[in-house]
Amino acid sequence: MNSDQIKYYTSLNHEEKIKKAKENLNGVIKETPLIYSDFYSSEYKCNIYIKPENFQITGSFKIRGAYNKIANLTDEECKRGIISSSAGNHAQGVAFSAHRRGIKSVIVMPNVTPLLKVEATKEYGAEIIIHGDVYDESYNKALELADENGYTFVHPFDDYDVICGQGTIGLEILEELENVDEILVPIGGGGLISGVALAVKAIKPSVKVIGVVPVGAMAMKISVDEGKLSRLASVKTSAEGVAVKQPGDLTFELTKKYVDEIITVSEKDIMEAVLLVLEKHKMIAETAGVVTLAGIKKRAKPGKNIVCLISGGNIDVVTISSIINQGLISRGRIMCFSVELPDKPGQLVKVAKILSELGANVIELEHNQFKALDRYSNKVALEVTVETNGHSHIKQILDTLEDHNFEVHRVY
Repeated sequence: MNSDQIKYYTSLNHEEKIKKAKENLNGVIKETPLIYSDFYSSEYKCNIYIKPENFQITGSFKIRGAYNKIANLTDEECKRGIISSSAGNHAQGVAFSAHRRGIKSVIVMPNVTPLLKVEATKEYGAEIIIHGDVYDESYNKALELADENGYTFVHPFDDYDVICGQGTIGLEILEELENVDEILVPIGGGGLISGVALAVKAIKPSVKVIGVVPVGAMAMKISVDEGKLSRLASVKTSAEGVAVKQPGDLTFELTKKYVDEIITVSEKDIMEAVLLVLEKHKMIAETAGVVTLAGIKKRAKPGKNIVCLISGGNIDVVTISSIINQGLISRGRIMCFSVELPDKPGQLVKVAKILSELGANVIELEHNQFKALDRYSNKVALEVTVETNGHSHIKQILDTLEDHNFEVHRVY
């Protein structure tokens, strides 16, 4: 997007455009009322609300921007059809919206896209083209096909109509919670936070809009901090929905102007957040969707009213199983240790008795003389995985074993 286009879009009446987007979305999207979180509010001594866009049609906020963009197309553009590139939520939003409007849609997806997401997009009637090993290759292919066939390209984030569609979330939050102090928003390419910030700053500028990024995908934060659009050589995060190497031209300008601060969260914090929102709120959310919950600890102050936007819930069961296990380890709910025992009767019983007395539930146990460090030492390697009740409980278990002269090595 060139500088003249950016200047034009930034000069528009954003409040008016976002309210028009809300009209376009009326009767199309699901309502996602705020959820007051007793758990997080108690944990951080302030009032925490969740905006659950994981409950949205297609499982993500992306439908808002995609539908608003398509609703604003001319009749001629509708006849020619649309094209986009995406490996996930945006693809489903575009496909659903095109189907709803009765127009042709083509989605170019990289070959690493999970089959589950490919099939979900197909179900909304889109033509799927698998191309490229990474998103950038799919994006370039989509632009090429748009030129060849006259399709309108629907950008995942760097498009003013898309941004205004996402901005309807900001309107809804302000309408429902008048005394909100801060809104935490995930950042990938910047379309979501740009829209929310435009809405909030136009209506109630005193409300702070805080962006949240994983430490392994800080493209927008680095760009804002350096005052120029930056591109990462690589991204490394489990939060694939925000794993963007470079923000958009327009979203960068809007974020720089309207977003109050951008904070970072660790992979450990993200894993914990997936676990906690499932356990405490019985909600499934994707890793990118929970970065705001992972970031609360950096913004919480007594009495504050904070809204955390969960951006989506599209996550497969294999991934969520792995993340839950990592979250349990991070929270001190599972611990694995190894110890070498003399190869004689009664030694295993001693360890079992200690664990039982301390209330550690054994999940898995391997007693193997062939794993001893010294095969001829007449010792047996014991590896035990136990369910625990936090990090202090783990310390108590390890200290007690050592008090009984066991040399313990913590595996995880």
